[in-house]
Amino acid sequence: MTNSVHTNVAAAIALQNLSRTTENMTGVQNRISTGLKVQGAKDNAAIWAIAQGQRADIGALSAVKQSLDRATSIADVALSAGESISDLLNQLKEKVVAAKDLSLKTQSRELLNADFKAILRSIASATENAAFDGGNILNGSLSGGLRFLANADATSFITLSGKDLTLSGSIISLGTTDELLTLTGATDALTRLDDSIIALNSALGDIGAQARQISAHNTFVSKLTDTLESGIGNLVDADLAKESARLQSLQVQQQLGAQALSIANQAPQIILSLFQ
Repeated sequence: MTNSVHTNVAAAIALQNLSRTTENMTGVQNRISTGLKVQGAKDNAAIWAIAQGQRADIGALSAVKQSLDRATSIADVALSAGESISDLLNQLKEKVVAAKDLSLKTQSRELLNADFKAILRSIASATENAAFDGGNILNGSLSGGLRFLANADATSFITLSGKDLTLSGSIISLGTTDELLTLTGATDALTRLDDSIIALNSALGDIGAQARQISAHNTFVSKLTDTLESGIGNLVDADLAKESARLQSLQVQQQLGAQALSIANQAPQIILSLFQ
């Protein structure tokens, strides 16, 4: 090797190695501070693109879960109201059957009829107030039901069917015109009441089945979200144990590199001794 004061090959090599070590250390420090081995497209374009796509799906699934949570709430409110209405129908049957007693006096029949009317009003009130966030599937206003998101692409939906539990409707055939003031009226009311009870139980069973489907799908979406997050972690998360060991190794290399550069920079001083 030529001894020269213009060119110090050893110093250049030592500087290159030190710069490389410093660059590697910067990368390790970034991975330790962020916990990510792939922080952007610069680190690994293919992996970063895959991870970003999965993050987009997770965001979309979050919207799906919100929609399903709303569906669950609407179904729960409808079922609670429906069960209350079912209890009220059972109370009505007690009143109607009592009204068929031939020995009833006019005053007693009028009292039964007043109770009958009051329970009908309670049924109407429960039906109209069975709403959550403006969604009421019991008052007949949503004949087509409500559709809720089922996938991240918004191409699949879960439907919560609408029911008509209003008085004189398709399910509860009893109405405000029914009364128990006569035996004939009580007989007609009992016939319609029995039909209403059967129809209501069927409608509530349908809503309950749909509510179970929504709950099951909501659980699936939650598990799918967790799986996607785990998959992203496998792609981009840094192994901090390895990074810690790598950092210690690079710190030693950096110190040795600095010493090597210092030694290389002193080499031209040897040339002075040749001219003494």
